[in-house]
Amino acid sequence: MKKSSASKKTAANTETAANTETGARTETAANTGKAASAGAGSGGKAAAKKTSAAKKAGAAKKTPAATKAATGQRSAAGQETAKKTAAKKAAPLKRQAPAKKPAVAPKKATVAVKGVAPAKTVTPASPRGESRTALVRRARRINRELAEVYPYAHPELDFENPFQLVVATVLSAQTTDLRVNQTTPALFAKYPTPEDLAAAVPEEVEEILRPTGFFRAKTRSVIGLSKALVEDFGGEVPGRLEDLVKLPGVGRKTAFVVLGNAYGRPGITVDTHFQRLVRRWRWTEETDPDKIEAAVGALFPKSDWTDLSHHVIWHGRRICHARKPACGACPIAPLCPAYGEGETDPEKAKKLLKYEKGGFPGQRLKPPQAYLDAGGKPAPPLGAG
Repeated sequence: MKKSSASKKTAANTETAANTETGARTETAANTGKAASAGAGSGGKAAAKKTSAAKKAGAAKKTPAATKAATGQRSAAGQETAKKTAAKKAAPLKRQAPAKKPAVAPKKATVAVKGVAPAKTVTPASPRGESRTALVRRARRINRELAEVYPYAHPELDFENPFQLVVATVLSAQTTDLRVNQTTPALFAKYPTPEDLAAAVPEEVEEILRPTGFFRAKTRSVIGLSKALVEDFGGEVPGRLEDLVKLPGVGRKTAFVVLGNAYGRPGITVDTHFQRLVRRWRWTEETDPDKIEAAVGALFPKSDWTDLSHHVIWHGRRICHARKPACGACPIAPLCPAYGEGETDPEKAKKLLKYEKGGFPGQRLKPPQAYLDAGGKPAPPLGAG
């Protein structure tokens, strides 16, 4: 019995030492348990104590061979890391574009006022994550600010009655209101009523409309709508959207211009300026005019639609231009998420202003008195220097 116990002690110690050198703690614990259960009486207890002592000794101090092996592995790993670091330093670095500094919008544009120091600047509003309520509030505030800047905003086509307005609006496609206003005096002097224009010789009308561009197509449209007015509406321009859009050359945009400015019925005029600005302001991402009309109309009460159209269009023509917006002279810069797309320097931006904001004539030969009282200048007639 003693011989068997001694043999088992030797085996346990030998196996424990081997496991200690290799660091296999799991197997050592298992073998220690077996030796403890196989031993009887004091022999088994002694074996367990010796095994525990050997385990502690192994954990406290590794064998020189194991330590040397571990040191060699760490040294090899260190050399590999050093090589990789050196390779990275030796590799040519890609040239990175300098980070673009975010534009900072002025709290209130003051460049139009002489002798006033530039206002403090604030970070422009960001539409990212903007809630529906926040969008409505921002859009309506922009309209209020523009109403203060352009209190005299009006349709920039000269007209004296609904017939002249609908004809002038059709002619304004692919040209400026100024050019239309310079052309229509001769047209209406010769053809003052729908009946007169319906019976006109096309070649004679084409010659008058030549300065507006696309004069042949426009001649067909104005003669055709004049005939439709005479035949279907007794020579009167209808006051309903569904009737107006039936006229040749008249779409929703033209119809809303007529309804809002000749009949006082609210409508949104989605022209090129309007489309550009409402997308720039992130009021909508739509590109189709009808969808833009619906999206923007939902942000405002219906009673605001006509004046809103004037405010946005005026701002697009005078300050927020397509290619070079005058951001440094913009009164709504703190509310604009696109601030910085144009010139932000106040003095340079001031030189980009057009029409009365830049001291130039407006687009109408016969503008409203309120516009003249505010300092606006009438446009020169066609052919004037």
